[in-house]
Amino acid sequence: MSQQVLQVAGMSCGGCAASVERALKAVPGVEAVQVELDSGRVTIDTAAAVAVERLAEAVRGAGFDIA
Repeated sequence: MSQQVLQVAGMSCGGCAASVERALKAVPGVEAVQVELDSGRVTIDTAAAVAVERLAEAVRGAGFDIA
């Protein structure tokens, strides 16, 4: 298992955090997602290596950006 950490900009509520979590969990290979709303930090556990750009695309698709 691999772990990656992203800093997500623009999350301001629980709904935002849930949107980011759903988007990342939809990426093939993602096993678990932990979102820290206050810090904007998102920790992603993957079964295999997943390109950071693929994760960033999922975050952008949910309406947020990588800080």
